[in-house]
Amino acid sequence: MKLVRVRFFAAALLLISLTSWGQEKRKIIIDQDAAGPAGTDQQSMLLLIQSPQTDVLGITVVTGDQWLHEEVAHTLRMLELIGRTDIPVMLGAEYPLVRRQQETEQWEQQYGSVAWLGAWTPMFFHPSDQLGEMPEGKPATKPSDEDAAHFLLRMVHKFPHQITIYAGGPMTNLALAISIDPQFADLAKELVFMGLSLNPRTDDPEFANAPTHEFNIWFDPEAAHIVLQAPWKKIVCTPVDISVKTRLTSDLVNRIKQAHTPLAQYIGKYARLRGNYNYLWDELSAAAWLDPTIITKKQTLFMDVDLDRGAGYGNTLSWTEHDKPKIDEQPVEVQDDLDLDKFYKMFVELLTAPTPQKN
Repeated sequence: MKLVRVRFFAAALLLISLTSWGQEKRKIIIDQDAAGPAGTDQQSMLLLIQSPQTDVLGITVVTGDQWLHEEVAHTLRMLELIGRTDIPVMLGAEYPLVRRQQETEQWEQQYGSVAWLGAWTPMFFHPSDQLGEMPEGKPATKPSDEDAAHFLLRMVHKFPHQITIYAGGPMTNLALAISIDPQFADLAKELVFMGLSLNPRTDDPEFANAPTHEFNIWFDPEAAHIVLQAPWKKIVCTPVDISVKTRLTSDLVNRIKQAHTPLAQYIGKYARLRGNYNYLWDELSAAAWLDPTIITKKQTLFMDVDLDRGAGYGNTLSWTEHDKPKIDEQPVEVQDDLDLDKFYKMFVELLTAPTPQKN
């Protein structure tokens, strides 16, 4: 009888342990403009994939920093290099809902040039059906046959109120999902995104002269408006204001390279160090979701996007509880400050660890 009890309690403890372990796996879909190789888009995805507490259900890709098809190719190749081809990659929107390149060029003639145009930036521009440079090699694997919007919808219906939507690029895919099924936002657990800008303290000319301009939102303002108006249970924003407090340095890259894993060598070879403004934009957003204690200060604001198509088209609009518009605006948790040392430590530890494999 005593042996039976011991076995019973051992089995019970194992069941509790397995149940707790299962609960620790946090379901997430990564929606990214996924420029590569390496760079902020790919590195943020790697942080989420590397974390033992996450279950990355898939990666949905949207044109932004690069064209859709080259972003997909960089993402597939990254997954091949780290041995995680089990994560499906879905093609999303190739163009914003309304904004077009030619109209944007005309807008710049009237209101002044924009520092970063993503896939439309003249010095990097090439036709959308071309991949551009692939120094890491072209992928052998293929993306899913399912499109991004329908994958997003299928997943939130399959796992209602369990999935975090992480958005690191323009919000076109999310806006399309909402337009197809207005329940999408309500069925998700939360939205976590990098975007918007309030009043960053920086001498970076991209923001010093246009403090409410931010590329992810500006590239598809109508999509961002649709997403910010949707009934999410929770919205968390990593704005420019906190992102510019971070830097990708040669020291961080060298510390990662010492690990000699395929992932670490990928970062070491392709990480981008360009001048004084190597911000860890999307990486911070991803890391703060994994460990919210990285954020030391935050506030709640109500946010939207300027759609008037004038000089401020695509810029951030924000209000406090006391001065928000009469129409319904969703509260947004906006990150203001961080523990830099803790963030950098986590950044290096995750990117030097062995890559978790699918269970």
